Amino acid sequence: MSDLAAELRTRIAREGYVTVADYMNAVAGAYYARGDVFGAKGDFTTAPEISQTFGEIIGLWCAVAWQQMGQPGPFKLIECGPGRGTLMADLLRAAKQVPSFVQSADIHFVERSRALRDMQRESLKEYSVTWHDDFAAVPPGPSIIIGNEFLDALPIRQFQRTETGWAERVVKLKNGSFVFDTHAVDNAPIPIPVAMSAEVGEIYEYSDAVAAFVAEVSQRLVNNGGAALLIDYGHTASAVGETLQAVKQHQYVAVLDNPGAADLTAHVDFAAVKNTARLNNAAVFGPLEQGTWLKQLGIGVRQMQLARGKPAEVARTIEQGVRRLTEPHGMGVLFKAIALAGPGLQLEGFTT
Repeated sequence: MSDLAAELRTRIAREGYVTVADYMNAVAGAYYARGDVFGAKGDFTTAPEISQTFGEIIGLWCAVAWQQMGQPGPFKLIECGPGRGTLMADLLRAAKQVPSFVQSADIHFVERSRALRDMQRESLKEYSVTWHDDFAAVPPGPSIIIGNEFLDALPIRQFQRTETGWAERVVKLKNGSFVFDTHAVDNAPIPIPVAMSAEVGEIYEYSDAVAAFVAEVSQRLVNNGGAALLIDYGHTASAVGETLQAVKQHQYVAVLDNPGAADLTAHVDFAAVKNTARLNNAAVFGPLEQGTWLKQLGIGVRQMQLARGKPAEVARTIEQGVRRLTEPHGMGVLFKAIALAGPGLQLEGFTT
């Protein structure tokens, strides 16, 4: 039995249950502490590891946003959940085309895993980077914020429709195994949209953590100026349906099996993201399907530039990577891009 499983068993024995959000939060801490979980030899592959064009497009997007901000120097260039550091390395390489952007960037990573910090330090060894456990610890100032596959890893709460109304879904112990159950929510509002209807047994997911993060980002942008780009998989309208999933070695596994050994994520509710940002007075652009967004920003042109003069096999690999990022059967439709901004910015790539 893993240390995490033992800790969860002790807590459940003492308290009766843990919420799905508490379970996800505990698992995330143990899982990412392991270090490199990315790529073909890991559990899942993110867009920056598929093609350098992804980070390069984002780099030029950031540079244009910085120009619209009036080219402040210094400004905070913040990435939340930076993985191996691949996206930031590609971003900065591409953004060097824009005079003074890189020199003006004060780079900050929001990353709790010490093992991943070591990898990021190696990827960004030519740059000065400051690490933080939490977004709130990043000093104020004009900011450009990037979060690729960050929101999906934040914990969610699940609510299940029962014969007597909505109840919170929780994790308990039964015959020595972790199981899902429900628990009545006493004297606390359940964040179910008023118009939401559901059949008995159906599940609605809501993330207090996503709401808090988006509110904090929005307030920073409104108060200090800047832009945020958040890219993730999810849906554009709030709806019932369970999306919580566990992935290990590129295969789906049971969510409650061997906690800490698999990546736990849930689809992002982009309607909730949009509503939270607007409630905090941020301008919102999108969400837009990732494939559409990348194509409008010229990923096809960048693909041709990279392939020019290369052997046919290399050119084909470059093309396959871009197609995986942009086509419906790949990441082009399920993944969405949404941007938030402070006053006066018109962010690129979101016109349709």
